Amino acid sequence: GVIGLGCRGYSITKDVLLNIDHVDVTAACDLYPDRNERIEQLVSEKRGHGIFTSTDYNDVLKREDVDAVYVATSWDTHIEIAIAAMKAGVPCAMEVGGAYSLDELHRLVRTYEETKTPFMFMENCCFNRDELLATSLCRAGLFGDVVHCSGAYSHDLRKEVAEGNINRHYRLRNYLNRNTENYPTHELGPIARILGINRGNRMVSLVSVASRAAGLEQYIKDHPELTEKDPSLIGKRFKQGDVVNTIITCAGGETIALKLDTTLPRSYSRELTVRGTKGAYFMDTDSVFLDGMKEYWQPTKYVNYYLQNAKEYEHDYLPSCWTDITEEQKKTGHGGMDRIMWLEFTRCLSEGLPLPIDVYDAAAWMAVTALSEQSIAEGGMPKAIPDFTDGRWLLRKNVDVLKFPEGKK
Repeated sequence: GVIGLGCRGYSITKDVLLNIDHVDVTAACDLYPDRNERIEQLVSEKRGHGIFTSTDYNDVLKREDVDAVYVATSWDTHIEIAIAAMKAGVPCAMEVGGAYSLDELHRLVRTYEETKTPFMFMENCCFNRDELLATSLCRAGLFGDVVHCSGAYSHDLRKEVAEGNINRHYRLRNYLNRNTENYPTHELGPIARILGINRGNRMVSLVSVASRAAGLEQYIKDHPELTEKDPSLIGKRFKQGDVVNTIITCAGGETIALKLDTTLPRSYSRELTVRGTKGAYFMDTDSVFLDGMKEYWQPTKYVNYYLQNAKEYEHDYLPSCWTDITEEQKKTGHGGMDRIMWLEFTRCLSEGLPLPIDVYDAAAWMAVTALSEQSIAEGGMPKAIPDFTDGRWLLRKNVDVLKFPEGKK
Protein backbone atom coordinates (compact mmCIF):
# COMPACT_ATOMS: atom_id res chain seq x y z
CA GLY A 1 0.00 0.00 0.00
CA VAL A 2 1.33 3.42 -0.96
CA ILE A 3 0.36 6.27 1.37
CA GLY A 4 1.17 9.67 -0.10
CA LEU A 5 1.06 10.11 -3.88
CA GLY A 6 2.91 13.37 -4.44
CA CYS A 7 6.11 13.53 -6.47
CA ARG A 8 8.05 10.99 -4.40
CA GLY A 9 5.27 8.48 -3.76
CA TYR A 10 4.15 8.48 -7.38
CA SER A 11 7.66 8.24 -8.86
CA ILE A 12 8.68 5.36 -6.57
CA THR A 13 5.50 3.50 -7.55
CA LYS A 14 6.05 4.15 -11.24
CA ASP A 15 9.81 3.71 -11.56
CA VAL A 16 10.58 1.17 -8.84
CA LEU A 17 7.73 -0.79 -7.24
CA LEU A 18 5.96 -1.65 -10.47
CA ASN A 19 9.28 -2.63 -12.04
CA ILE A 20 10.06 -5.30 -9.43
CA ASP A 21 8.44 -8.62 -10.36
CA HIS A 22 7.73 -9.81 -6.82
CA VAL A 23 6.14 -6.51 -5.74
CA ASP A 24 2.61 -5.33 -6.51
CA VAL A 25 0.61 -2.28 -5.47
CA THR A 26 -2.87 -3.17 -4.23
CA ALA A 27 -3.92 -0.01 -2.38
CA ALA A 28 -3.08 3.69 -2.34
CA CYS A 29 -4.05 6.78 -0.42
CA ASP A 30 -3.76 10.54 -0.77
CA LEU A 31 -5.73 13.52 0.50
CA TYR A 32 -6.25 14.66 -3.09
CA PRO A 33 -8.64 12.50 -5.17
CA ASP A 34 -6.94 13.39 -8.47
CA ARG A 35 -3.73 11.79 -7.23
CA ASN A 36 -5.64 8.63 -6.38
CA GLU A 37 -7.10 8.60 -9.87
CA ARG A 38 -3.65 8.99 -11.41
CA ILE A 39 -2.22 6.05 -9.45
CA GLU A 40 -5.22 3.88 -10.39
CA GLN A 41 -4.53 4.57 -14.06
CA LEU A 42 -0.81 3.89 -13.64
CA VAL A 43 -1.30 0.50 -11.96
CA SER A 44 -3.94 -0.46 -14.50
CA GLU A 45 -1.55 0.33 -17.37
CA LYS A 46 1.44 -1.42 -15.75
CA ARG A 47 -0.21 -4.44 -14.13
CA GLY A 48 -3.65 -4.68 -15.71
CA HIS A 49 -5.70 -4.60 -12.53
CA GLY A 50 -7.50 -2.07 -10.38
CA ILE A 51 -6.51 -1.03 -6.86
CA PHE A 52 -8.24 0.20 -3.73
CA THR A 53 -7.89 3.95 -3.09
CA SER A 54 -8.94 6.21 -0.25
CA THR A 55 -8.29 9.64 1.23
CA ASP A 56 -7.92 8.06 4.69
CA TYR A 57 -4.74 6.05 5.33
CA ASN A 58 -6.50 4.00 8.02
CA ASP A 59 -8.54 2.37 5.27
CA VAL A 60 -5.33 1.08 3.69
CA LEU A 61 -4.02 -0.26 7.00
CA LYS A 62 -7.14 -2.41 7.45
CA ARG A 63 -6.85 -4.26 4.15
CA GLU A 64 -5.93 -7.94 4.03
CA ASP A 65 -4.29 -7.57 0.61
CA VAL A 66 -1.67 -5.16 1.98
CA ASP A 67 1.51 -6.85 3.29
CA ALA A 68 3.37 -3.58 3.96
CA VAL A 69 2.92 0.15 3.51
CA TYR A 70 5.17 2.83 2.08
CA VAL A 71 4.71 6.23 3.77
CA ALA A 72 5.63 9.09 1.44
CA THR A 73 3.43 11.89 2.77
CA SER A 74 4.51 15.34 4.01
CA TRP A 75 7.30 15.50 6.59
CA ASP A 76 4.93 16.39 9.42
CA THR A 77 2.81 13.25 8.97
CA HIS A 78 5.46 10.55 8.43
CA ILE A 79 5.76 9.54 12.06
CA GLU A 80 2.03 9.69 12.83
CA ILE A 81 1.25 7.29 9.98
CA ALA A 82 4.21 5.00 10.74
CA ILE A 83 3.00 4.68 14.33
CA ALA A 84 -0.51 3.84 13.13
CA ALA A 85 0.89 1.21 10.74
CA MET A 86 2.95 -0.48 13.44
CA LYS A 87 -0.03 -0.49 15.83
CA ALA A 88 -2.06 -2.14 13.08
CA GLY A 89 0.67 -4.77 12.63
CA VAL A 90 1.51 -3.62 9.10
CA PRO A 91 5.24 -3.47 8.26
CA CYS A 92 6.22 0.07 7.39
CA ALA A 93 8.73 1.66 5.01
CA MET A 94 8.91 5.33 6.01
CA GLU A 95 10.32 8.08 3.81
CA VAL A 96 12.99 10.49 5.02
CA GLY A 97 12.75 13.96 6.52
CA GLY A 98 13.49 15.67 9.81
CA ALA A 99 11.46 15.43 13.01
CA TYR A 100 9.47 18.29 14.51
CA SER A 101 9.99 17.23 18.13
CA LEU A 102 11.86 14.69 20.21
CA ASP A 103 8.57 13.57 21.73
CA GLU A 104 7.27 12.19 18.44
CA LEU A 105 10.52 10.27 17.99
CA HIS A 106 10.23 8.71 21.44
CA ARG A 107 6.66 7.68 20.55
CA LEU A 108 7.90 6.13 17.31
CA VAL A 109 10.53 4.09 19.16
CA ARG A 110 8.13 3.04 21.93
CA THR A 111 5.57 1.89 19.39
CA TYR A 112 8.11 -0.30 17.66
CA GLU A 113 9.30 -1.76 20.97
CA GLU A 114 5.72 -2.52 22.00
CA THR A 115 4.56 -3.98 18.68
CA LYS A 116 7.79 -5.32 17.10
CA THR A 117 6.21 -4.56 13.73
CA PRO A 118 8.98 -4.39 11.10
CA PHE A 119 10.03 -0.83 10.31
CA MET A 120 12.59 0.58 7.89
CA PHE A 121 13.70 4.15 7.31
CA MET A 122 14.00 4.55 3.52
CA GLU A 123 17.21 6.57 3.25
CA ASN A 124 18.14 5.82 -0.33
CA CYS A 125 21.58 7.47 -0.20
CA CYS A 126 22.77 4.62 2.05
CA PHE A 127 22.38 2.44 -1.05
CA ASN A 128 24.08 4.71 -3.57
CA ARG A 129 27.22 3.60 -5.35
CA ASP A 130 29.51 6.35 -3.96
CA GLU A 131 28.38 6.03 -0.35
CA LEU A 132 28.57 2.22 -0.43
CA LEU A 133 32.06 2.32 -1.90
CA ALA A 134 33.24 4.75 0.77
CA THR A 135 31.69 2.56 3.47
CA SER A 136 33.32 -0.58 2.07
CA LEU A 137 36.74 1.10 1.95
CA CYS A 138 36.29 2.14 5.58
CA ARG A 139 35.25 -1.38 6.59
CA ALA A 140 38.38 -2.72 4.88
CA GLY A 141 40.57 -0.36 6.89
CA LEU A 142 42.03 1.62 3.98
CA PHE A 143 41.42 4.94 5.73
CA GLY A 144 42.70 3.78 9.11
CA ASP A 145 41.00 5.29 12.15
CA VAL A 146 38.23 7.57 10.83
CA VAL A 147 37.98 10.73 12.93
CA HIS A 148 35.85 13.13 10.85
CA CYS A 149 33.17 12.96 8.18
CA SER A 150 31.28 15.71 6.42
CA GLY A 151 28.40 15.89 3.98
CA ALA A 152 25.77 18.21 2.58
CA TYR A 153 22.36 18.44 1.04
CA SER A 154 23.29 21.02 -1.58
CA HIS A 155 20.37 21.27 -3.97
CA ASP A 156 18.82 24.35 -5.56
CA LEU A 157 15.17 23.96 -4.50
CA ARG A 158 14.04 27.56 -4.98
CA LYS A 159 11.53 26.76 -7.72
CA GLU A 160 10.13 23.73 -5.89
CA VAL A 161 9.72 25.64 -2.63
CA ALA A 162 8.25 28.76 -4.25
CA GLU A 163 5.68 26.66 -6.16
CA GLY A 164 4.54 24.93 -2.99
CA ASN A 165 0.96 26.22 -3.10
CA ILE A 166 0.75 25.66 -6.84
CA ASN A 167 1.93 22.05 -6.62
CA ARG A 168 0.51 21.27 -3.15
CA HIS A 169 3.99 20.73 -1.74
CA TYR A 170 4.77 20.92 1.98
CA ARG A 171 8.26 22.45 1.72
CA LEU A 172 6.86 25.98 1.32
CA ARG A 173 5.20 26.10 4.74
CA ASN A 174 8.35 24.73 6.33
CA TYR A 175 10.62 27.33 4.73
CA LEU A 176 8.23 30.12 5.69
CA ASN A 177 7.96 29.14 9.35
CA ARG A 178 11.05 27.18 10.40
CA ASN A 179 14.81 27.73 10.52
CA THR A 180 16.61 24.41 10.89
CA GLU A 181 18.64 21.65 9.27
CA ASN A 182 15.42 20.39 7.73
CA TYR A 183 16.74 17.51 5.58
CA PRO A 184 19.80 15.95 7.24
CA THR A 185 19.57 12.25 6.49
CA HIS A 186 20.85 12.09 2.89
CA GLU A 187 24.32 12.97 4.11
CA LEU A 188 24.02 11.81 7.73
CA GLY A 189 22.71 8.30 7.00
CA PRO A 190 25.79 7.05 5.13
CA ILE A 191 28.09 8.79 7.64
CA ALA A 192 26.26 7.08 10.50
CA ARG A 193 26.89 3.72 8.82
CA ILE A 194 30.58 4.54 8.48
CA LEU A 195 30.97 5.65 12.11
CA GLY A 196 28.87 2.85 13.61
CA ILE A 197 26.21 5.16 15.06
CA ASN A 198 23.85 3.17 17.32
CA ARG A 199 26.19 0.20 16.87
CA GLY A 200 29.16 0.70 19.14
CA ASN A 201 29.07 4.48 18.82
CA ARG A 202 26.48 7.21 19.10
CA MET A 203 25.92 10.90 18.45
CA VAL A 204 26.18 12.89 21.68
CA SER A 205 25.52 16.57 20.92
CA LEU A 206 25.24 19.15 18.17
CA VAL A 207 25.53 22.85 17.49
CA SER A 208 23.83 24.49 14.54
CA VAL A 209 23.96 27.96 12.98
CA ALA A 210 22.17 29.46 10.00
CA SER A 211 22.82 32.32 7.60
CA ARG A 212 20.06 34.85 7.02
CA ALA A 213 17.28 34.02 4.58
CA ALA A 214 17.63 35.95 1.33
CA GLY A 215 17.70 33.50 -1.57
CA LEU A 216 14.00 32.68 -1.86
CA GLU A 217 12.87 36.27 -1.51
CA GLN A 218 15.24 37.33 -4.29
CA TYR A 219 14.16 34.41 -6.46
CA ILE A 220 10.49 35.37 -6.13
CA LYS A 221 11.29 39.00 -7.02
CA ASP A 222 13.19 37.83 -10.10
CA HIS A 223 10.33 35.56 -11.25
CA PRO A 224 7.10 37.61 -11.31
CA GLU A 225 5.28 34.71 -12.97
CA LEU A 226 5.32 33.02 -9.56
CA THR A 227 3.32 35.77 -7.85
CA GLU A 228 0.97 35.86 -10.83
CA LYS A 229 0.16 32.19 -10.19
CA ASP A 230 0.25 32.52 -6.40
CA PRO A 231 -0.37 36.10 -5.18
CA SER A 232 0.08 34.95 -1.56
CA LEU A 233 3.86 34.98 -2.19
CA ILE A 234 3.90 38.77 -2.54
CA GLY A 235 5.93 40.27 0.28
CA LYS A 236 6.49 36.94 2.01
CA ARG A 237 9.46 36.72 4.40
CA PHE A 238 11.12 33.36 4.91
CA LYS A 239 12.60 32.09 8.16
CA GLN A 240 14.70 29.25 6.71
CA GLY A 241 18.35 30.31 6.52
CA ASP A 242 19.97 29.90 3.12
CA VAL A 243 22.91 27.90 4.50
CA VAL A 244 22.77 25.91 7.75
CA ASN A 245 25.91 24.38 9.27
CA THR A 246 25.65 21.69 11.95
CA ILE A 247 28.51 20.09 13.89
CA ILE A 248 27.89 16.80 15.71
CA THR A 249 30.17 15.17 18.29
CA CYS A 250 30.19 11.41 18.81
CA ALA A 251 30.87 9.19 21.81
CA GLY A 252 33.95 7.82 20.08
CA GLY A 253 35.43 11.30 19.70
CA GLU A 254 34.60 11.68 16.00
CA THR A 255 33.00 14.81 14.56
CA ILE A 256 30.42 15.14 11.79
CA ALA A 257 29.83 18.32 9.77
CA LEU A 258 26.51 18.71 7.92
CA LYS A 259 25.44 21.50 5.58
CA LEU A 260 21.99 22.39 4.26
CA ASP A 261 22.21 24.59 1.14
CA THR A 262 18.94 24.67 -0.80
CA THR A 263 17.91 28.28 -1.51
CA LEU A 264 20.86 29.76 -3.41
CA PRO A 265 21.92 29.06 -7.03
CA ARG A 266 24.25 26.05 -7.24
CA SER A 267 24.70 22.55 -8.67
CA TYR A 268 23.63 19.43 -6.80
CA SER A 269 26.05 17.72 -4.44
CA ARG A 270 26.09 15.66 -1.25
CA GLU A 271 29.79 16.38 -0.66
CA LEU A 272 30.55 13.23 1.34
CA THR A 273 34.08 13.38 2.76
CA VAL A 274 35.71 10.77 5.00
CA ARG A 275 38.94 11.56 6.85
CA GLY A 276 41.03 8.93 8.59
CA THR A 277 44.57 8.42 9.87
CA LYS A 278 45.59 6.57 6.68
CA GLY A 279 43.52 8.18 3.97
CA ALA A 280 40.44 9.99 2.76
CA TYR A 281 37.50 9.77 0.40
CA PHE A 282 36.11 12.77 -1.53
CA MET A 283 32.75 12.36 -3.26
CA ASP A 284 32.91 15.64 -5.19
CA THR A 285 35.97 14.46 -7.13
CA ASP A 286 35.09 10.74 -6.84
CA SER A 287 38.57 10.14 -5.50
CA VAL A 288 40.61 8.41 -2.84
CA PHE A 289 43.79 9.69 -1.20
CA LEU A 290 45.93 7.26 0.76
CA ASP A 291 48.90 7.96 3.02
CA GLY A 292 52.12 8.06 0.99
CA MET A 293 50.63 9.47 -2.21
CA LYS A 294 52.62 12.46 -3.44
CA GLU A 295 51.25 15.92 -4.12
CA TYR A 296 52.31 18.59 -6.60
CA TRP A 297 51.62 22.32 -6.65
CA GLN A 298 51.26 24.57 -9.69
CA PRO A 299 51.33 28.38 -9.33
CA THR A 300 47.78 28.88 -10.66
CA LYS A 301 46.03 25.84 -9.30
CA TYR A 302 46.53 22.87 -7.03
CA VAL A 303 46.80 19.62 -8.97
CA ASN A 304 46.76 16.39 -7.02
CA TYR A 305 48.34 14.07 -9.57
CA TYR A 306 48.35 11.10 -7.24
CA LEU A 307 44.72 11.37 -6.17
CA GLN A 308 43.24 8.06 -7.32
CA ASN A 309 39.93 7.75 -9.10
CA ALA A 310 37.59 5.88 -6.76
CA LYS A 311 36.39 3.79 -9.72
CA GLU A 312 39.71 1.92 -9.53
CA TYR A 313 38.47 0.37 -6.27
CA GLU A 314 35.01 -0.69 -7.48
CA HIS A 315 35.89 -4.22 -8.57
CA ASP A 316 37.43 -5.16 -5.23
CA TYR A 317 35.25 -3.23 -2.80
CA LEU A 318 31.84 -2.39 -4.28
CA PRO A 319 28.88 -4.71 -3.48
CA SER A 320 27.69 -6.82 -6.40
CA CYS A 321 24.39 -4.94 -6.62
CA TRP A 322 26.42 -2.13 -8.20
CA THR A 323 29.10 -4.05 -10.09
CA ASP A 324 26.40 -6.19 -11.74
CA ILE A 325 23.80 -3.47 -12.32
CA THR A 326 22.38 -3.13 -15.85
CA GLU A 327 21.77 0.09 -17.74
CA GLU A 328 18.04 -0.60 -17.55
CA GLN A 329 18.19 -0.99 -13.78
CA LYS A 330 20.03 2.33 -13.47
CA LYS A 331 16.88 4.01 -14.76
CA THR A 332 14.82 2.82 -11.78
CA GLY A 333 15.04 5.74 -9.38
CA HIS A 334 18.07 7.97 -8.73
CA GLY A 335 20.43 5.97 -10.92
CA GLY A 336 19.35 2.64 -9.44
CA MET A 337 19.80 3.20 -5.71
CA ASP A 338 16.04 3.36 -5.07
CA ARG A 339 15.62 -0.08 -6.63
CA ILE A 340 18.48 -1.54 -4.58
CA MET A 341 16.94 -0.11 -1.39
CA TRP A 342 13.54 -1.63 -2.15
CA LEU A 343 15.05 -4.99 -3.02
CA GLU A 344 16.70 -5.02 0.41
CA PHE A 345 13.48 -4.02 2.16
CA THR A 346 11.43 -6.75 0.47
CA ARG A 347 14.16 -9.38 0.85
CA CYS A 348 14.62 -8.75 4.57
CA LEU A 349 10.87 -8.60 5.14
CA SER A 350 10.11 -11.81 3.28
CA GLU A 351 13.02 -13.70 4.91
CA GLY A 352 12.39 -12.37 8.42
CA LEU A 353 15.78 -10.66 8.58
CA PRO A 354 16.59 -7.50 10.57
CA LEU A 355 15.92 -4.42 8.49
CA PRO A 356 19.19 -2.57 7.85
CA ILE A 357 18.00 0.95 8.76
CA ASP A 358 15.81 0.52 11.81
CA VAL A 359 13.68 2.67 14.11
CA TYR A 360 16.66 3.65 16.28
CA ASP A 361 18.53 4.90 13.22
CA ALA A 362 15.46 6.84 12.08
CA ALA A 363 15.03 8.47 15.49
CA ALA A 364 18.68 9.46 15.89
CA TRP A 365 19.03 10.87 12.37
CA MET A 366 15.68 12.71 12.38
CA ALA A 367 16.41 14.20 15.82
CA VAL A 368 19.02 16.44 14.19
CA THR A 369 16.25 18.60 12.71
CA ALA A 370 14.39 19.22 15.97
CA LEU A 371 17.61 19.92 17.87
CA SER A 372 19.07 22.08 15.09
CA GLU A 373 15.98 24.28 15.24
CA GLN A 374 16.51 24.79 18.96
CA SER A 375 20.25 25.41 18.61
CA ILE A 376 19.81 28.02 15.88
CA ALA A 377 17.11 29.81 17.86
CA GLU A 378 19.51 30.02 20.81
CA GLY A 379 22.46 31.37 18.85
CA GLY A 380 24.24 28.08 18.25
CA MET A 381 23.94 26.62 21.75
CA PRO A 382 24.91 22.93 22.12
CA LYS A 383 22.07 20.44 22.32
CA ALA A 384 22.25 16.91 23.70
CA ILE A 385 21.17 14.15 21.32
CA PRO A 386 19.08 11.49 23.11
CA ASP A 387 20.15 7.87 23.19
CA PHE A 388 17.05 6.23 21.74
CA THR A 389 18.58 2.78 22.32
CA ASP A 390 18.71 3.26 26.11
CA GLY A 391 22.34 2.20 26.25
CA ARG A 392 22.04 -0.72 23.87
CA TRP A 393 24.23 1.08 21.31
CA LEU A 394 27.23 -0.28 23.21
CA LEU A 395 26.41 -3.86 22.23
CA ARG A 396 24.38 -3.54 19.02
CA LYS A 397 26.16 -4.95 15.96
CA ASN A 398 26.31 -3.57 12.45
CA VAL A 399 23.60 -4.82 10.12
CA ASP A 400 25.40 -3.90 6.92
CA VAL A 401 23.12 -2.46 4.29
CA LEU A 402 24.56 -4.97 1.83
CA LYS A 403 27.30 -7.59 2.02
CA PHE A 404 30.62 -5.93 1.26
CA PRO A 405 33.34 -7.86 -0.61
CA GLU A 406 36.49 -8.62 1.35
CA GLY A 407 38.60 -6.55 -1.03
CA LYS A 408 42.33 -6.85 -1.53
CA LYS A 409 44.38 -8.16 1.37
